[in-house]
Amino acid sequence: MKLFPVRGGIHPEYRKERTAEQAIVTLPMPAALYIPLQQHIGAASEAIVAAGDSVKKGQVIAKSGGVVSAAAHAPTSGLVVAVTEVTAPHASGLPLITIIIEPDGKDEWADDLPAPIADPFAADSKVIRDRVAASGIVGMGGAAFPSAVKLNLGTQHKLQTLLINGAECEPYLTCDDRVMREFADEVIDGARIMAHALGAPNIVIGIETNKPAAIEAMGKAAAAHTNITVVGVPVQYPMGSERHLVQAITGLETPARKLTADLGVVVHNVATARAVHKAVRLGQPLVRRVITVSGGAVARPSNVEVPLGTMVADLVAFCGGFTQPPRRVVNGGPMMGQPLPSLEVPVVKGMSGILGLTTEETGEEPAKPCIRCGTCVTICPCGLVPVEMARFIKHDRLDDAAKWGVTDCVSCGSCSYVCPSHIPLVHYFNYAKGALSAADRERRRLDTIKGLVENHNARIEKQQAAKKAAAAAAAAAKAQAAQASTTDDDKANA
Repeated sequence: MKLFPVRGGIHPEYRKERTAEQAIVTLPMPAALYIPLQQHIGAASEAIVAAGDSVKKGQVIAKSGGVVSAAAHAPTSGLVVAVTEVTAPHASGLPLITIIIEPDGKDEWADDLPAPIADPFAADSKVIRDRVAASGIVGMGGAAFPSAVKLNLGTQHKLQTLLINGAECEPYLTCDDRVMREFADEVIDGARIMAHALGAPNIVIGIETNKPAAIEAMGKAAAAHTNITVVGVPVQYPMGSERHLVQAITGLETPARKLTADLGVVVHNVATARAVHKAVRLGQPLVRRVITVSGGAVARPSNVEVPLGTMVADLVAFCGGFTQPPRRVVNGGPMMGQPLPSLEVPVVKGMSGILGLTTEETGEEPAKPCIRCGTCVTICPCGLVPVEMARFIKHDRLDDAAKWGVTDCVSCGSCSYVCPSHIPLVHYFNYAKGALSAADRERRRLDTIKGLVENHNARIEKQQAAKKAAAAAAAAAKAQAAQASTTDDDKANA
């Protein structure tokens, strides 16, 4: 398959060798599991269990809270000991409502799990989407967007291709690499099921060429299916961004504020495909995931299959703990990941990596004045001008930054990585995007209130007009009756 060039990008030190050749290991069940109600994009799920309830593995413990939301399930059997606030696995350190389960050691599946769909390719696409939604599956590459919502794009767009993202371009992370090597058949089956639900006739699996074993394994698993193509894509960060992977495969650039589906392509992660396989073929919801634990401070870097809700502290301890105090603990990869407030936070569905980075690895240096070298412009994969956007944001001219395209920034961090002045450019852009989004929400809120007030006033005016009309009609009727009475009296006197 012909590949197309993608602008910009960088080639950081990948450091994947620490875990790439180690098979996935399974974490023993911890003493407690912490299931946040908000571990996906969209509305938080709603708890349907309470302290004192017994639960079985796979049982629904929180239902979807809206159209864009995802259910949560018990990762094992045990007792719900509390539904309370627990620190989120986010740099903010804010609390989230969380269901705490004490495992009973039996790990018993619930009796009422949905039956496997014997022939998913003969099933209506809605049946597949409903199963994926009921299984609480979200994008497992990090975005955590509810997968059933994305699978519904086939009803709104004419799709040609399901693109399975196996690029895994972030340094250190190898969990997707290992999933493709060890569970290639499951990934392929899940991809075929998703393509059927989307109505997409073709499947392309894009994998960076620094993962030859994964390319080989996926190629063998896909060999029997003529509509599946496994493609090695260039090792170029951020190739794992869905817009850039689509451009490399199709040559088409996704317009600003549009979806890849507008180009006929939908992108899903390899781990998501495996989760769909389990949900459809086995009736099992999403209750576990594979996570890379790595970094210079970690004693035994590993890829670990972990029950959702495991405390990060338990996961790090399983990997031998830290050989030295880490300068930073990161959720995800070093480029786009978020620093964790502590190890006392739970593993969630979108968590692909836990990195314990040393001072040397973080490479932190104080920011210096911009020298206007233009390097950030050269490497920006979105074709933006970071130096100008940052200048506007520093002076609180966010609307001007928006005109220069700050909302189109994918926060890949390439500009910050190459900046010789060590300016944290991506932090400026994330701040601006957050502030602009908040301002937009406030404008929409005020517009909604304004509309409600206008409608209320219109109703009042209509009611008052109706009352005036009724009063006038009544007065006219009274006057007419009085006049008729006078006429009758005059006739009688005559």
